[in-house]
Amino acid sequence: MATIRNVVEALSRSNGVDAVVVVGRDGLPIDSRVANGVDADTVAAVLPTVIRHMSQLGDAGGRGDFTTAVLEFGKGLAIVAVLHADALLIVLVQPATNVGALLFDLRRHRAAIAGLL
Repeated sequence: MATIRNVVEALSRSNGVDAVVVVGRDGLPIDSRVANGVDADTVAAVLPTVIRHMSQLGDAGGRGDFTTAVLEFGKGLAIVAVLHADALLIVLVQPATNVGALLFDLRRHRAAIAGLL
């Protein structure tokens, strides 16, 4: 049977991925795989606040519950997602990485991934 560690490792092997961090709502990393100098602890600590603000934005705009976002930065993308009420996910990818398949897989397997926690 797959574990959350197996999922994190598989995601981290995707082309252009620098980091995969599964985060508790308390801001502590549950599991992670990082490269290229990414600090998993700092990313994990910041993520719940980002998700909270994204949820507020969705509420204010009448969009409903927040599930997933792709954020673009000067040095790459961040895919942030709510796995379930107590767990979050962030995947940091390099610039010009095609994230279409990754987004499809996250949407398709969100419940299965959440079930591993």
